[in-house]
Amino acid sequence: MMSLTPSDAMKILFISLGCDKNLVDSEYMLGGLAADGFEITDDETEADIIVINTCSFILDAREESIQAILEMSEYRRSGSCRALIVCGCLAEHYREEILKEIPEVDAVLGTGSNGFLPDAIGRVLDGQKFQSYEAPGIIDHHMEPRSISTPGHFEYLKIAEGCDKRCTYCIIPSLRGSYRSIPMEDLLAEAGTLAAQGVKELNLVAQETTLYGVDLYGEKRLHTLLRELNKTKGLKWIRLLYCYPEEIYPELIEAVRDCEKVCHYIDMPIQHCNDDILRRMGRHTDKERLTANIAALREAVPDITIRTTVICGFPGETSEQHEELMEFINETEFDRLGAFVYSREDGTPAAEFPDQVAEETAAKWRDEVMELQQEVSADINEALVDSEMEVMVEGRDTEENVIVCRSRRDAPDIDGYVFVNTERDFVTGDFIRVRITASSEYDLIGELI
Repeated sequence: MMSLTPSDAMKILFISLGCDKNLVDSEYMLGGLAADGFEITDDETEADIIVINTCSFILDAREESIQAILEMSEYRRSGSCRALIVCGCLAEHYREEILKEIPEVDAVLGTGSNGFLPDAIGRVLDGQKFQSYEAPGIIDHHMEPRSISTPGHFEYLKIAEGCDKRCTYCIIPSLRGSYRSIPMEDLLAEAGTLAAQGVKELNLVAQETTLYGVDLYGEKRLHTLLRELNKTKGLKWIRLLYCYPEEIYPELIEAVRDCEKVCHYIDMPIQHCNDDILRRMGRHTDKERLTANIAALREAVPDITIRTTVICGFPGETSEQHEELMEFINETEFDRLGAFVYSREDGTPAAEFPDQVAEETAAKWRDEVMELQQEVSADINEALVDSEMEVMVEGRDTEENVIVCRSRRDAPDIDGYVFVNTERDFVTGDFIRVRITASSEYDLIGELI
């Protein structure tokens, strides 16, 4: 670790792109740098050091990451910036190309090298230009200082790293390594620390949360983790994200049902429903099992909110298979659904599949899925009118003069809001009870009780 004195402390700008799992990595790196004497800034014009934690999951994410690097390169050439460092998935994906194509970049750190960031900064300031790639190993940064970058009333708890699923369209295993769970005692300690700092909602994330514990304990232990987290003083909500549908099991459903702090909410990406498409995707399930798992969830937890995602235009998908997906969405009535156009990723098996679907066709199918989901979501929300619910305050919309809130049904940044008509002021993170008076496709409107 570097050690700076107040007189020579440098300002560092940290840009975090991509998913919430990447955000957690960024917060740990930021926390370590702050503890090491760096001053954190959000002004690129005054930054001595700029670090970009990149994403490379799909084409759009790569383009966003590359654009950010190019924009920050301007400050490396002509501003006060003395070091431009790129880390994360794009750095892992394009080990040679970044330094070669963008000479302003001083160092490139792969996903296994996050812990070497302070050392990398020191080496760059000494005039070195280099790459660092370590094999992804045991996650040990969970006890380091963490600089919270969310508003503070909610946070993400990353419970595992990597993935063993090997879906044919996905490059994550090659970027993040095999599945590695964080020991439960460390997660409970971190949850306690976050709650003591004022965090009211924990969102559990990983590439695949449902397999938590299989590598450490020889069996799935997500249900045990939920029951232990449920005891954490100060927490109000615990939310499950990124659960593979085929890995959902009875003890997990029972924990969601029984634990008062665990939201009746599950993010469960199905990607498709057609058996042939699922097989070609490398998904370890089929339509019958999907239907059975959804039924089991709704039978045990009748008010559960189910969020999912689907991919449109996977290689070989036919119009008939697309229509089958539309019918499944209409019948299943997912509470939340996101649709994405298939992204052809170099190095994945699916990239070499025959019968690649034209992008225009895939985009048309995505739009049709989302139009259908709007209708489904509107009907679900309309049924909530006249109901009462507890919501968390996110802030005030001064233009509309309403309090912006989220319910247990709404994950941060990806789901809808509950807008409450009131002149009263509340603090972000407060919990209030409201009666729903109106609805739209994705949002609800309510009044204070």
